[in-house]
Amino acid sequence: MQETRSTSLAAKPSHLGWFDDALLLGIMAVLAGCGLIYEYLLSHYAGRILGALEAAIYTMIGLMIVSMGLGAFAARKIRDAFTGFVILELTVALCGSLAILITAAVIGFGQQLPMLIASTLGLPPDQLPEGGVIGQLQKLSEYLPYVWGVLLGLMIGMEIPLIARVRQSLSDEHLLHNAGTIYGADYIGAGIGAAIWVGFMLAIDIQLAAALTASFNLLAGFVFIWRFWPKIRRPKLLLTGHLMVTGVLLVLATQGPQWERHFNNLLYKDKVIYSKATRFQQLTFTERLRGNGLPPIYALYINGRLQFSSIDEHIYHAFLVHPTLAASARHNKVLIIGGGDGLGLKQVLQWEPEQVTLLDLDAALVQLFKSTDTAMPDRLSRAMLALNGDAFNDPRVTVIHDDAFNGVDKLIATGVKYDAIIVDLPDPSHPDLNKLYSDYFYRKLKELMSNDGALTVQSTSPYHAQTAFISVAKTLALAGFDVKQYHHNVPSFGEWGWSIATLSGKDAQHRLAELNALPVKDDWLTLGLVNGAFEFPANFYRDAANIKPNELGSLQLYHYHLQAWSETQGLELF
Repeated sequence: MQETRSTSLAAKPSHLGWFDDALLLGIMAVLAGCGLIYEYLLSHYAGRILGALEAAIYTMIGLMIVSMGLGAFAARKIRDAFTGFVILELTVALCGSLAILITAAVIGFGQQLPMLIASTLGLPPDQLPEGGVIGQLQKLSEYLPYVWGVLLGLMIGMEIPLIARVRQSLSDEHLLHNAGTIYGADYIGAGIGAAIWVGFMLAIDIQLAAALTASFNLLAGFVFIWRFWPKIRRPKLLLTGHLMVTGVLLVLATQGPQWERHFNNLLYKDKVIYSKATRFQQLTFTERLRGNGLPPIYALYINGRLQFSSIDEHIYHAFLVHPTLAASARHNKVLIIGGGDGLGLKQVLQWEPEQVTLLDLDAALVQLFKSTDTAMPDRLSRAMLALNGDAFNDPRVTVIHDDAFNGVDKLIATGVKYDAIIVDLPDPSHPDLNKLYSDYFYRKLKELMSNDGALTVQSTSPYHAQTAFISVAKTLALAGFDVKQYHHNVPSFGEWGWSIATLSGKDAQHRLAELNALPVKDDWLTLGLVNGAFEFPANFYRDAANIKPNELGSLQLYHYHLQAWSETQGLELF
């Protein structure tokens, strides 16, 4: 009876027209946008929350594309395209909305498992059960985003074949251009989805973004049920299922972000007291209470990676700034690239410059360190302003929000020259960051620097990423600088290194060696520590001749860095 009714309806031209066609193509475009957003959501979670290497983004997209291809083949096994499509969208909506939350819960529980076992067995803190089965479970849990990616990819891949079969069953007139028309709608929808992701969803909570995306899958199911009710088997049951999942999505949209943050917070040893998603990165602040009248220790994590700890950030920033300014002939105009927390800026202002320009991409990050944020706990906001000495509100400071690669070009166009340049960028752990460590970028900085000035680049760890560290120096040399490197231990990160470069006259190491004392007083840094930092083990540069500079487009440094940190499991990336 069902087949007879479907056949008779398909044969009636009254059930065919531009409205049904436009509706199906519109549904396909919406679903294409949702599919692309799911790809971004899952790779975004792996890259930001788990602190995974940014290569996870490309892995996720590749896995989902392959899975979509397999899903397209699997769609042939679905006999009833109308009913199958409704069930498919119901399943995609449920899985897409829950994927991030379930992943966060599993990973968070895995990180807490050693402490739960130790607490149950009464083990001391230095005897937490780690490694073995527990370590394997923790490692496996980090692959969950990819499992969801494959699952969603399979289902998303079924959507185009099913829509094509629905259009075909409604009218043979669509046979000639069926595939081309649907793929056109798919491509346009994917483009719109990408625009929505960049323009809106990047700045909202990731779980809320997942729930919103899933709601469009559910909406497509509702519209499909309404329009093709007679052709769907058990439509009332499926409608009830859609209504139930609607309730689930409402809960996930309102409570899900809070639950997800609680699960994510389990990844940090200290208490998470504030987190914020900006257009460019995930910011997480932690607090460790010490008692005995000692101030709390605050730390900032960006995309799951430690950016600084208040207990020892002064070591890193003193080494970043003071040798640079001490090696420069003048300190009137200083350029800082990166450093949106203002901690390096605070050190620069001790030199009484006339003007400091800070170039940082993320305006939301800078704002957190410039003024109190009502969403941020008051004690944290006050602590951050105290930590950077309220440096951003100094009248000598100009902040430019732009991508460093393009922002430097705009500075060059003004003809300005800087007495010192400090480059405090994240490690080259992504191809987009790699270009900011290229010979081409350093040649741009060369145009901005006075001939008797100095430039310093944070250069990752010489201990954990020795090849990448040396490559930074060779790249600066290729750009025409006289380069020296130095290093020191920063407890929160381990051994860390910097490259300091000059254009003419004596190199920076010799300039610093001629000083009797640092021109500015620092409670921790001494001239002896600075001069000693240029010493490396006798065999440190033994293989330097085989290490290549990072020419623009080569991704050489990115691969050096990726290989080094991939071999060093469990270490934080800066």
